[in-house]
Amino acid sequence: MADLLVRGIEEDLVRALKAQAVAHGRSAEAEHRDILRTALTRPRRRSLAEVLAAMPDVGCDADFERVQSPGEARRVFD
Repeated sequence: MADLLVRGIEEDLVRALKAQAVAHGRSAEAEHRDILRTALTRPRRRSLAEVLAAMPDVGCDADFERVQSPGEARRVFD
């Protein structure tokens, strides 16, 4: 396993890391490893186009038409 040395970290960030480590019952070094692991192994964010392309085809456009109530103001931009 490799070693990683990070320099120039603000004191308040170091204190926050140590406090979070104590809250999780582990060392600051173990907390740091877990933060790095979580941040770097997340699934890749999909683009809007990928999300839209993954949506299932679930009916006709008419199924999603707006129904205007009789007392409602006329929608000019629909």
